[in-house]
Amino acid sequence: MINKLRDLKSYEAFNFFREMNEIPRGSGNEKAISDWLVKFAKDRNLEVIQDNALNVIIKKPGTAGYENAPTVILQGHMDMVCEKNQGTVHDFEKDPIAFIVDGDTLKANGTTLGADNGIAVAFGLAILDSNDIPHPPVELLVTTEEETGMGGAMNLDPANLNGKMLINIDSEEEGTLLVSCSGGIRSKMSVPVQYEDISENYSTLAIRIRGLRGGHSGMEINKERGNSNKLMGRFLMDLNSIVDFKLASINGGAKMNAIPREADAIILVREEDVNKVQDKVCEWGKIFANELQGIDPDLSLKAENINENVTRVFSDDSKTKVLRMLFLMPNGIKSMSMAIKDLVQSSTNIGVVTTTNDSVVFDSAVRSSVKSLKKAICDEMIVLTEILDGSIEFESDYPEWQYNPNSEIRNVFEKVYEEMFGNKPHISAIHAGLECGLISDKFNGNIDQISFGPNIYDVHTPDEHISISSVDRMYSYLLAVLKDIK
Repeated sequence: MINKLRDLKSYEAFNFFREMNEIPRGSGNEKAISDWLVKFAKDRNLEVIQDNALNVIIKKPGTAGYENAPTVILQGHMDMVCEKNQGTVHDFEKDPIAFIVDGDTLKANGTTLGADNGIAVAFGLAILDSNDIPHPPVELLVTTEEETGMGGAMNLDPANLNGKMLINIDSEEEGTLLVSCSGGIRSKMSVPVQYEDISENYSTLAIRIRGLRGGHSGMEINKERGNSNKLMGRFLMDLNSIVDFKLASINGGAKMNAIPREADAIILVREEDVNKVQDKVCEWGKIFANELQGIDPDLSLKAENINENVTRVFSDDSKTKVLRMLFLMPNGIKSMSMAIKDLVQSSTNIGVVTTTNDSVVFDSAVRSSVKSLKKAICDEMIVLTEILDGSIEFESDYPEWQYNPNSEIRNVFEKVYEEMFGNKPHISAIHAGLECGLISDKFNGNIDQISFGPNIYDVHTPDEHISISSVDRMYSYLLAVLKDIK
C-alpha cells in the first residue's frame, strides 16, 4: 500500500510511519519503539539521548549555510491510544497496526491508526534521514506516555536540549496554528462498596449503552457528544425510582481522556419487574435519541437477559452512593473563554467507570486554560466525594501554555504560510493538553513554541483516519519553515 504514495514529497515520512506501525506503542508500552528510535539515530551516526522515561532526543547539525542558525526542536510523542471496535481481533501488545490507503484517506482496520502522534515522529525522522533538505540545527524530541498524563514530558531534563524554539507537531487541523493550550489533571474518585449475598430468585439483566461516537475529551468536548457513563447514571437513577433493583456491577469507557462510547450495568430484578425495566429502557432510548439527534444517531440502550450466576450485589447503601456519584459528578463543558471565540475554557470528562472488589472508581480528565478554574472543578469533586464517604486522588497535573505575543516562530509560520498558500493561517488555542505546557514550564517560559499538523479525524477512536494530501502539504510547509530559519 505504501507504493501508492511514492510520488509524494512526504513519501519517506509515510514510510517511517508505516515502520512505526509495525511496533506496539500503546501508552506505557513504549520500550520497543524507544529503542527503535535510538537504533535509527545510531545507524546514521547522529547524537542520541534516551532518558529514564524512555524519551528520545536525536540531534542533527544544520546543513550548509545554516550552521549558525538557531537550533529548532521538532517535538511529538511516540505513544498512541489503543482503541478497537467490538469484534475486531487485535492485540495491541504484539499486533502491527494496519496501514490502509483508501483514496486520500489513510486508516487502520477497526483500530486507532496512531497518526496521533506517529505522524510527528515520522516528519522528524524523514528530515533527520535526508541529505538534501536545508535546515538549521535540529533536535527531534520524542516523548512517552503523552496520552496518559504526559509522563515523558514531566520527566524531561531541559539540560539535554539546546534549542529555545520548538515546533510541536501534535495538532490535527491543517491551516490552524496553535499558540496556547489548557492545563489538566487526572482525578480518580472512589466510592467504597459493601457487598451482600443474594438469596432470592432474580432475573439478571445487562443494561448496555452502545453506538456513541466518543472522541477526544478535549478537542471534541464542544461537540456535545454523549458520554455513556453519564447517560447510564441518568437512566439508573430514574429506574431506581420505580424498581427496587440490585446492582452487581457498573463499568464504562476505556480511556480517561476519551469520551466513553459504551457502558454496562449488571442488575438483578424480580421477575414481575422485568417489564418495567424494559419499558424504562424504551422510554430513555427515545429521550437519548431526541437529545442526541444529529450528534450520536447510532446510540442504542438495551436490556438483555443474561444467564449469569450472580451471587452477590451492592448493598442498598452502596448502590445509592454509587448512583448519586455518577449522577452528580461534573462532566462536560464548565466554562467558555470570553477572549478567544468558541474556545472551551474548562471542562471535565468521566472517561472510565470501573467496578472493583471493594469500590467503584470514576476516572476523569479535568482541563482548563485558567489554573484557578481547574482547581475549582477539583474542589467540586473533593466536596462531592466527601459527602458520599468516598476518596479521591489526583495525578498527572500539567500546566497550561500561555500565549506569547512576541513569538518569533509564530511570525515565521505565518509568513511562510501566506507565501505558500496565499492566505493567512488561523491562529488559535486548544482545549486539550499539549506537551508545550509542560515544556514551557520546564524552561520557565523561556522557550518560543508553536503547534501545527495535518488533518487527522476521529482521534482516540477506531475511526481515526488522516488526509494523505494534507500530510503532504504540511510536510512541505514544515520544510519551508525550516528553510526560512537562519
